[in-house]
Amino acid sequence: MDIHGFLTAHHLPSSYADTAQMWFIPLCEQLLKHQKSAKQPFIVGINGCQGSGKSTLTSFIETFLKSEHDMRVVSLSIDDFYLDKDHRNALAIKVHPLLKTRGVPGTHNIPLALNTFAMLEKGERTQLPRFDKSTDNPFPTSQWPVMDAVPDVIILEGWCVGVSPQESSALTHPVNELESEEDSLCTWRSFVNSELGNQYQTLFNKIDYSVMLAAPSFDSVLHWRLEQEHKLAKTSKGEKTGVMNDEEVARFIEHYQRLTEHALSTLPQQCDTVFFLDEHRNITQQDLK
Repeated sequence: MDIHGFLTAHHLPSSYADTAQMWFIPLCEQLLKHQKSAKQPFIVGINGCQGSGKSTLTSFIETFLKSEHDMRVVSLSIDDFYLDKDHRNALAIKVHPLLKTRGVPGTHNIPLALNTFAMLEKGERTQLPRFDKSTDNPFPTSQWPVMDAVPDVIILEGWCVGVSPQESSALTHPVNELESEEDSLCTWRSFVNSELGNQYQTLFNKIDYSVMLAAPSFDSVLHWRLEQEHKLAKTSKGEKTGVMNDEEVARFIEHYQRLTEHALSTLPQQCDTVFFLDEHRNITQQDLK
């Protein structure tokens, strides 16, 4: 694997090479060991809050497995399955105005995700959905990549991947200003929790091996998410549609706070590998089951 080329392509510091050597290459070897004795395709789930590095880790694993082991790898993000604006606007009218904003369970096309996985597992020609965050809509289907064979490995990454619903009693008290002021009747968060408990779990139950990049707390998310949005602004070629300013980002992440904190308290005990991060995204500890 050309690690320097990978760093350049992903605008990463040279220190990432040391991180990869110490933590991520051993993870890839662990995945290979499990994949050889598992059903095909082998499905890896990667959880992490916004800006934690899960997309980069996904790309690293894919690149490593392809270049070093000539494997067929498909990478998908839960973000790839966001509903388009029209569908979310309809939910905002029918259920709750906060559902206009993409992100939480209930704003994804989970039937499309399940169908995509089913087609991949059968080796059928499969179009892989892709979402354009700069326009807040899916890319045209003509721009979706295609897989026409059974992949050896499928990676599903996302902020809520693997997360279970909360107990209904936990929904009563708001966790931030967004919930207290805009969801005072608990309608939005109850809908989100209910959706998470349904077909999302069907999707997550397909995962054979789970990985988590665990932030030190939700406080780190704002800083990381601002970095992410600034990067998106630079790569959107001057088209600012859908790219948020700092104030909008601060409000946006409040949509994610409840389930992110729930994930941080529950997922480390459930995942096969957990990388614990500090506020600078450096790995401080690994928990390997």
